Amino acid sequence: MERLQKVLAEAGVASRRKCEELITAGRVMVNGEVVTTLGVKVSANQDVIHVDGRAIRQQKKVYVLFHKPKGVITSASDPGGRKIVTDFIKDIPERIYPVGRLDYDTEGLLLLTNDGEFANLLTHPKHHVPRTYHATVKGVPHGSLLDKLRSGIELEDGMTAPAEVDYHDINPESKETIVSITIYEGRNRQVRRMFDAIQFPVTRLRRVMFGPLALTGVGRGRYRHLTTHEIKELTDNALKTHNIQKGK
Repeated sequence: MERLQKVLAEAGVASRRKCEELITAGRVMVNGEVVTTLGVKVSANQDVIHVDGRAIRQQKKVYVLFHKPKGVITSASDPGGRKIVTDFIKDIPERIYPVGRLDYDTEGLLLLTNDGEFANLLTHPKHHVPRTYHATVKGVPHGSLLDKLRSGIELEDGMTAPAEVDYHDINPESKETIVSITIYEGRNRQVRRMFDAIQFPVTRLRRVMFGPLALTGVGRGRYRHLTTHEIKELTDNALKTHNIQKGK
């Protein structure tokens, strides 16, 4: 017997936190009765579970690394008819959804899965999984400005955690700089806002690493399945950073 929200997440309905919202909203039925209480124990093999009137079934777990192009919505659907990330993944029968998000104007490494526990582990704030970006800015920001990003900088929603920041490439001809920045938080448009704060707005943003995974070898708009070793590495990485934060 397992908690209802965990069973829903493992069936690929959504992330565990989203499944909790579905339960409290009265959209989940177990054996013909609406359940609105979190923590109810169910059996995935014996109980009949419906979400919005549709029966759930256990799915094969799928883990995908996708190279998101600019101008694509990080969502499983879009009422406005814009391109979404799953438009690029046509030959996977399981319903998968993004792990976290990349902004419409941001490109690069995005994970998709139908494993809600895995998605929750990687996106929960307590785990601090590192994400590395290449940010292109006009001009060359002085080293003292990058030090501010390294130390943490004040944004409208509070001080950021210290980031790892280095020059990646300086092009004197085009008068622009690519800065490599690794952050350990997942705030909305965080990298762009950090560079706005030092008055060097980002003109192009590309995520090149998520935890130990790199974008290398995956073309724009293409994807590949993660290996068993990579899935374990990501999971161990998330748990390790959590334990470091707790002082273990």
